Amino acid sequence: MECVKCKKTFMQDDCIASISGSIMGDEHTDTFYYCPVCQLYTIKSYRDNFTGGEETVSVEGPLGKVEGDERVELIRRCEWPWDKKCRCDAHREYFNNTLD
Repeated sequence: MECVKCKKTFMQDDCIASISGSIMGDEHTDTFYYCPVCQLYTIKSYRDNFTGGEETVSVEGPLGKVEGDERVELIRRCEWPWDKKCRCDAHREYFNNTLD
């Protein structure tokens, strides 16, 4: 994984936040990485198709520091952000009320 702007390689410890949710049976996971050089976020998004289709991975960004910090703070409001079945306020807001 690398910064979408400067191509700095991220290490596992560079993961700032991650959240998973289930939408129409598919698992959606977004993982945020912050580049201190660019002061921007890169987001790695996983989509696991419940019908047995192939998992897809995409890289999004760059996302500015202010917006990225807001999204990370939202994720951190949940005690179990990795739980795709969690329906707390943070999960519902992050996924725009589209969770199963």
